[in-house]
Amino acid sequence: MKIENIKTFGELKNSGYQTKSIKEELRQNLLKKIKNGETSFNGIHGYEATVIPELERAILSKHNINFLGLRGQAKTRLARLMVNLLDEWIPIVEGSEINDDPFQPISRFAKDLISDVGDNTPISWVNREERFFEKLATPDVTVADLIGDVDPIKAANLKLSYADDRVIHFGMIPRANRSIFVINELPDLQARIQVALFNILQEGDIQIRGFKLRLPLDMQFVFTANPEDYTNRGSIVTPLKDRIGSQILTHYPQDIETAKTITSQEARLDENQTEMVHIPELAKDLLEQISFEARDSEFIDSRSGISARLSISAFENLLSTAERRALKTGEQKTLLRFGDFLGVIPAITGKIELVYEGEQEGSAAVALQLIADSVKTLFPLYFPKIEKLEKPDGKSPYKNLVEWFFSESGFEILDELSDKEYKEKLDSIAPLNDLIEKYQPKISREDKYFMKEFLLWGLVEFKKLNKYRFDKGVQFKDLFGSYISGL
Repeated sequence: MKIENIKTFGELKNSGYQTKSIKEELRQNLLKKIKNGETSFNGIHGYEATVIPELERAILSKHNINFLGLRGQAKTRLARLMVNLLDEWIPIVEGSEINDDPFQPISRFAKDLISDVGDNTPISWVNREERFFEKLATPDVTVADLIGDVDPIKAANLKLSYADDRVIHFGMIPRANRSIFVINELPDLQARIQVALFNILQEGDIQIRGFKLRLPLDMQFVFTANPEDYTNRGSIVTPLKDRIGSQILTHYPQDIETAKTITSQEARLDENQTEMVHIPELAKDLLEQISFEARDSEFIDSRSGISARLSISAFENLLSTAERRALKTGEQKTLLRFGDFLGVIPAITGKIELVYEGEQEGSAAVALQLIADSVKTLFPLYFPKIEKLEKPDGKSPYKNLVEWFFSESGFEILDELSDKEYKEKLDSIAPLNDLIEKYQPKISREDKYFMKEFLLWGLVEFKKLNKYRFDKGVQFKDLFGSYISGL
């Protein structure tokens, strides 16, 4: 018999339906996926050998779970994806506030109804998408919010005394019976509220305003926490930690390729943007390197974390900067330029927590420094390394290029040049063309111009050239000429 045709408890029993706990559901469905070689958590990258195996072991062990990690490490995303391991539909007693299982009713309403009408008890079906509940832990959360409270309006309407348990209004946790319940940022929850979770996790008892009810709730609890919170804002009380079966440590992407995959998946781009703007692979690498540099920067508080959202927002800003320029110059398509990276600064400054030294520098200056450090890190992967100390008679591969700038009064790239003008500007530097042909001969014509700018910015970072930012663009000069003009 099809699910939609089962309307009563009697029909449900005759169909041969076997009830099981939510943790058993998760376990059995995960076992099937593992046996069939299917991916359990689609869209999660970089955790294949670390977090995912630990999470699968926790589910197989039927544990409540705590994800411990810095912000932007997909903790809540993992919890939401657990919904896909639930059965597609489960039956409940129709009208039940707490998703009563017809075979194992726990509320007074469901027990009385089944006692009165037996096999004629009406049944309704709940989809797995409706079995996910989430609560952000904030200092103002109360026991009444999570567990429940006496409802005087219900008592008045039903003409019941406060001694009758039917006057109870259930909180979020009982209403999430037979569901996945997530509490985000658990350390922010007041200690007395955390204490109220003890018995729910272990024995299934709840107490509401003097009522001690035996409610063996069937739930999968998932908590998320940030290690920073243990010292700065609060802590998880020890007895509660003891009742959480598995604590799983999350982490940031460990390589640029993984970070690029995440950014590409999560960035909300307009189709017109992707068609209009050509993005070199080097630009994507450089964008991700900014986050890696931020995690090691002396100006940034590493304890607060550098969220993956920094790269995602920066990527969106990067394309919007190029798109805006193309619209102003009236072009249908454009190449991404190095100067467009200045447009990602607002995406960086809002997502970093500065230490004292960083505050002295200023968030915009720190963001510019992160871009500069990223160039310096990636430069040796594409061009010969520039040593701090070079022999005076040594033949540097960059000698001709530096001399070209010495003989010129200054070379400028304006922000709003058309693509044609932009290409002509860079093509006019013969030694720059020679270096690209020699060290990056296989690069595509579209990517060549970004690589040229990257080379110029790299020489700036390694003190071979000087760079000046003015209102309408960037000017490059040689070091000695800049010094003379300064005098």
